[in-house]
Amino acid sequence: MKTIIIVMLASMLVACQGNNAPQKATPITHSQTITLTQPDLNAGATINSALALGASARNYSSEPLSLEELSGVMWAAAGVNRPDGHLTAPSALALYPVEVFAFMAEGVYRYNSADHTLVRVAEGDHRKLSAAQDFAFEAPLNIVYVANLALFDNKGIDRTKAEFLSGQDAAGYAENVNLYAAGNGLKAITRGSLRSAEVLTLLGKDDGNHAVVLAQTVGK
Repeated sequence: MKTIIIVMLASMLVACQGNNAPQKATPITHSQTITLTQPDLNAGATINSALALGASARNYSSEPLSLEELSGVMWAAAGVNRPDGHLTAPSALALYPVEVFAFMAEGVYRYNSADHTLVRVAEGDHRKLSAAQDFAFEAPLNIVYVANLALFDNKGIDRTKAEFLSGQDAAGYAENVNLYAAGNGLKAITRGSLRSAEVLTLLGKDDGNHAVVLAQTVGK
């Protein structure tokens, strides 16, 4: 039995290593626009290994993500993965109302799925708006998912239902990030606690048409 367990653990370790080729670790250059790298589709653990490794983390170092890690996280959340422009996560009615914002020490960025870039929308460190727990203020990346509820108006869907559907979309985005993190040696946790009204003000979003529907912390 002991031998079998050792073999199983060794097999799992190999599976979790994914592509054994050395992965690049390019420092992020924070400018008005961060051009992200394309995802390495052969890197990381298998899906089953990532599921086995998945866990919510509440302890993070301040070590920044590399450009490749940040790129992978953003692509996992809401990257384009098909020629028709659809994303890695599903969306109710295919409306894709959720915008993805990256809160880092160097500024707040909006993820542009179409060209796989991060565009700065606010300078400075606003991580304390994007969470309510101390561990998130230390982590290099907090993600905030903001829904444009007005996109549902011509579908005959009221704002309460629109916010519910947008929350489902954001949960899909966040779980993609959780899987990416588990499969690529990162930590993550999905959260609901943050200063929503202040986040919307910072982003220039009116609370009549927009809602913060989810948040997440990613780091090491």
